[in-house]
Amino acid sequence: MGQKFYFGFSDYLLLEVANINFYQLHFDAESIVRGYKKLKEIAEELNIEPPIPRMAGFAYSHIASLGAKIEFPIDGEPKPFPLIKNIEDIDNLKEPEDYLSASLIQKKLKTLSELKRIVPETPNTIGHLFEGPITTAVLLMGQDFFILVYDNPKKAHKLLKFCVRSALNYSKCILNYFGEELKEGPKGIPDDFAGILHPKLFPEFVLPYWEEMYERLKATERHLHSELLREEHLKFLKDVKIDVFDPSADQYLNGEILLKKCPCKFTLRIQSWEIFNLSADELEKLYIKLASYKPISINFYLDRLIDLPKIKRLLKIARELEKN
Repeated sequence: MGQKFYFGFSDYLLLEVANINFYQLHFDAESIVRGYKKLKEIAEELNIEPPIPRMAGFAYSHIASLGAKIEFPIDGEPKPFPLIKNIEDIDNLKEPEDYLSASLIQKKLKTLSELKRIVPETPNTIGHLFEGPITTAVLLMGQDFFILVYDNPKKAHKLLKFCVRSALNYSKCILNYFGEELKEGPKGIPDDFAGILHPKLFPEFVLPYWEEMYERLKATERHLHSELLREEHLKFLKDVKIDVFDPSADQYLNGEILLKKCPCKFTLRIQSWEIFNLSADELEKLYIKLASYKPISINFYLDRLIDLPKIKRLLKIARELEKN
């Protein structure tokens, strides 16, 4: 079996080719469809399957359902604001009677409905189901959570338990809305902020909550995405039986470290800035180097039209190595 790869188009490319802004990509169905028609032309040029229209990537569906305020700049990524202002607020956290009643969730569902009216095959999603426990705790409390684990471990655990419980209940609620249910199968958890915690804190504050989420998600294969793990954290992936680890843009890990230290399969990625700054020849050499570390997949994306010739070269070498 050759080297697998994944290639896709980023939201930034969609903004460029459709001449629309981020807000429209979140809430304007007609603009989204117009953009994806442009992407179809590029996909045909690259001989890949055209992507199905969807709203912009959105990581905050769960915390939005809890009432968190989220701003949507015209030309930038969504910005969430913490719900928890002080430690006492943790005691007052409550799950909503209806996870879908939050105004932002309703707005997202309305946009999805409009999008599916135009393109019925649009997938049933308004964004990620959830972020991982540590990331959710930080989104709800801010950076003070990293102090809380030292100053008041009991409250930190209370918050993490709420994060896990509400994430799972939101997931069930939104799936039921679409006529679906939580079934056994491969499941992933994205928990970028987990790596900020010192490895000595992982057995108490991270692993039990990852374990609970995978179990309650009925995961038959466990995938983890986390961009801030260090080499010292990798041993814990075995403890929670992670099958595939996605470091994505992790600045502390590279292929060499992962090949030697990662106890499970892993992915590698050619970063956007590498595509921006390296020549086509340099990118081809980089791809071959990444393949030498034997990742389960090498991922890369097109962010700018100007980089299309480089992507063509990358796809050529990716396809060649996949056949070998």
